[in-house]
Amino acid sequence: MISHSYYSIFYSAKAILLTKGVKTSAPDVHKKTYEEFERVFVNSGILDMKLFEIYKKMVVRADALLQIFKDEKWKRGNFTYKTIPQANKEPADDSLKNAKIFVSHISKIIKK
Repeated sequence: MISHSYYSIFYSAKAILLTKGVKTSAPDVHKKTYEEFERVFVNSGILDMKLFEIYKKMVVRADALLQIFKDEKWKRGNFTYKTIPQANKEPADDSLKNAKIFVSHISKIIKK
C-alpha cells in the first residue's frame, strides 16, 4: 500500500506539471519530478495561490504537499524493500491518508 500511495502522489505531481508543459523522464524521473514540482509550483507560490482560490483560506500550503511527496518517496524505498509486510501497517495507513490529501488537492487544481 505504501508503494501504491507514493505512486498516486508521484503521478499526480507529473500530471499537474504537464499542465505547465513540464515533462520529466528517466533517468532519475522521481527526483526530477520532485524537483520540478518544487520549482514550478512551490517556490513560485503558484500552488499556494491556487489552493487559496479553491478554499478562500490557507487550509493546505504548497510546502505541506511537497513534504508529503518527500516523505512518501522515502517511505516507498524504505518500507517496500526493507521490512516485512506486517510491520508496514501503520506507515501504510499514514501513506494512504497522505495520498488522499495530495491527490485530492492536485485534482481540484487541475480541474479548475
